Amino acid sequence: MKTKITLHPEYRIGAISKRLYSSFLEPIGTMVNGTMYNPKHPTADSQGFRTDIIDALKKTPNPAVRLPGGNFVSGWDWRDSIGPMSERKAHLDLAWRQYIPNDVGHDEYLQWAEKIGAEPLYTLNLGTADINSAVSCVEYTNHEGGTWWSDLRRKNGHESPYGVKLWYLGNEMDGPWQVGSWERDPKGYGIRANEISKAIKWVDGSIETGVCGSSAPFMAHFPEWDLTVMQECYESVDYLSIHHYHSAAPGDMGALLGGALYYEDFINTECAMLDYVQAKCRSPKKMMISFDEYGAMSRKPRDYRYGYGQHNMYSDHYVFNPDRKYVRHDPDNMFPGSKPMPRRGDIIPALGNASVLLAFLRHADRVKVGCMTGGLGTLVSSNKEHVWRSAGYYPFTQLIEYGQGISLRPAFSGDTFDIPGYMVDDNSQYPLKEGVPYIDCAAAYDEEKGSLAVFLINRDAKDSRSLELDLSAFEGYKLAEHLELYSDDLDAYNSFEEPDKVIPKKNAETKLENGKVLADLKPLSWNMIRLEK
Repeated sequence: MKTKITLHPEYRIGAISKRLYSSFLEPIGTMVNGTMYNPKHPTADSQGFRTDIIDALKKTPNPAVRLPGGNFVSGWDWRDSIGPMSERKAHLDLAWRQYIPNDVGHDEYLQWAEKIGAEPLYTLNLGTADINSAVSCVEYTNHEGGTWWSDLRRKNGHESPYGVKLWYLGNEMDGPWQVGSWERDPKGYGIRANEISKAIKWVDGSIETGVCGSSAPFMAHFPEWDLTVMQECYESVDYLSIHHYHSAAPGDMGALLGGALYYEDFINTECAMLDYVQAKCRSPKKMMISFDEYGAMSRKPRDYRYGYGQHNMYSDHYVFNPDRKYVRHDPDNMFPGSKPMPRRGDIIPALGNASVLLAFLRHADRVKVGCMTGGLGTLVSSNKEHVWRSAGYYPFTQLIEYGQGISLRPAFSGDTFDIPGYMVDDNSQYPLKEGVPYIDCAAAYDEEKGSLAVFLINRDAKDSRSLELDLSAFEGYKLAEHLELYSDDLDAYNSFEEPDKVIPKKNAETKLENGKVLADLKPLSWNMIRLEK
């Protein structure tokens, strides 16, 4: 059960973008109402924001957050959310069957990002809104002054432009669940995205734009939908925006933590498609990828509905329930009529999301943005009263701090396992994966700082793994630390009352001998081995 991994400073994949470690925010349930915003909370500021959340996030190296949605944004009119509260318009949110009072509006989202010290990545409505709405939004947000929209921003209390740099051209526009979906007209969406991207860049030539690709690799139209879109807007946009949530049955650790390979399949297919479009357009531009919603989760499999094939997706989203009610969220009563969901163990979610980030690092030459759904909650866990750090905080912040510079390609030899093909529901079906390494690995080399960070996950649920890490090419480097996150109790979790039940510890047994790091990696553990010159 020995694994050998070799790293060399010339095994370069590409430069690591700071935006790779971003988060995603959408007003679903308590994400905004109760967590971000609660004017009755003892720590609330003059805008109703919880300063305990703000202060905790300010202490983390939080690079960027994508907002304000999400499915919600496809039916949202940002113009109804600005100005005095008494003049704002409340609406129904068709995506999540809730009321949107617009207490938290366009300005509040951007000002909250300023308060936590994160770059805002803004999603425009391309579902129900038109070109003028997008142009006016960018003008209001980024233009210095002297126009009706930019002067209105100044009148509303923000004198200087917000300077938002990255704008997404809609959200999951290929999905039948989306309000104003372009699922059946990818060419039309590509043309619309091209025209809006042009127009808003004429407002502000410094900005970047991201166009929607497939919402998941399971979509029946993937990757043809993406190809059709990109052929209409390749020269005017800067990123292809894609999403994926990986699922496995509870207890199937191999399938959950091996999910990184399915992410890599998705990325590789999109890169091949993008390079084909680049060649077809005879363009010098290499298109980058924004993976701006992702997550890994355990989910109980559903019964398969035979005979419908791809139409199973429509049977989910074309159900019109006359008895379903709209929810009105009260920030001061985060769980009306119900109790909060029971807490589960911290270690498995922490490893699941970290494994996705390792996949992104191994594709750092093309994946330049990564927004973890639940990333803000990973950086600061909270309930109605308190804040604390879950176990997932530690791998995430270690990656943010030390996963910088150049991503290096690990050369691996060692034991592997297979993931049999499986399904979680009609849409989430995974093929057989053979030869999955027990040790998941990515590395970041910051030559200027003289730092090398190696990130490792032991996917084995039963046994420790002996590691030989050959770093003989890094002359003059010494072992700085080996931090490991591990728990004998998979149900253990951190809380406000017990914040240190699952925290990293130094492994003092790890050694550097003759250019090789020798270590034992505990089962289902996160590890960061760091060297300094």
